[in-house]
This record gives sequence, C-alpha cells and structure tokens, in this order.
Amino acid sequence: MKSAALLCPVLLLLASAPANAGELFGGLYVHDVKLPTDKSGIENGMDVELGYRGGSIAHTPLQPYVFGALNSAGKTSYAAVGLSAKFGRAIYIRPGLGIAIHTGSAEKFQDPTNDEIDFGSRVLFEPELAIGTQVNSRLSIEASWVHMSHAQLFARQNPGIDNLGVRLNLAL
Repeated sequence: MKSAALLCPVLLLLASAPANAGELFGGLYVHDVKLPTDKSGIENGMDVELGYRGGSIAHTPLQPYVFGALNSAGKTSYAAVGLSAKFGRAIYIRPGLGIAIHTGSAEKFQDPTNDEIDFGSRVLFEPELAIGTQVNSRLSIEASWVHMSHAQLFARQNPGIDNLGVRLNLAL
C-alpha cells in the first residue's frame, strides 16, 4: 500500500509532461562521497541512475523529473521526484530540488559499529546540481552532485549523503 502511495506523484509527473518534450537520463555515481555537506562517508559502491525529465512547465525553465539509483554494493538505493531548471545552452547549469525515498536505515541514531548510514527518516530532501554541455541536438553530458538529507526536521541527527557522478541526457 505504501509503494502505491509513493508512486502516485511519479505517475502524475509523467502524465503531465508533454509527450515528446522530455528526455531520458542515466549515469554512474560514486556513492556516499565525504563532503562538508554531510556527516557520513561510510557506505561504498557505485550508484547506477536512470530517470526521466519532462519538458518545461508553462514556458519556464522548470522541468519535472523522476529517477531511481541502485547501489552496486547493496547499500542505500533510492528514488526521487522533483523539479529542476536548466540555465544556458551550449554550457549550462541545472539546479534541482526533490523528495527521495530510500532503502537505507531510517533509524534516528548513528551506530558507529555498523557500515550503513542511519538517516533518521525514510523520506529525505534531494537537492542536486549539475553542470553540463550540449554535445548535439539530442545528447548532453553533465557532471552531477546529488545530496539527500532531512535538514534536521525529523531528528537531531542528520548525517546526509552525497553522490558525485556523470550522466548522459537523451532528448526524446
């Protein structure tokens, strides 16, 4: 029942996107990179990401997106839905903000003896930032940062996670 409730926003985004104005994207990410924006850096593996980004909303730079990321080492995998905006053409910047659900620990207290992140919540904010370049009319490539945390809204503990990678975008 919970899975069906979580899929509703994803289906709404896909249904509201123009039929031929979106793009598929996929990438490889280094999982749980230790950066100043998180307090973890304890999980390992690579993340394989696959997603869909809809066309612009009402002639604005805003684009809805949905994606999933599967961790190669069996650690935290996740799915996210949100909005991004693309600024620029040949070289561009793409900030985004979404909500993610994950398969990792939702415990509220970090156990220093385990090798997983205790996120403190099953639902997390998912800000991201990409810098990209247009290769041709249908293909672009981006360097991307994806962060997930709950901003201390659900618990005092908020280790967060940062993933760095590269993704390809294919316009449909």
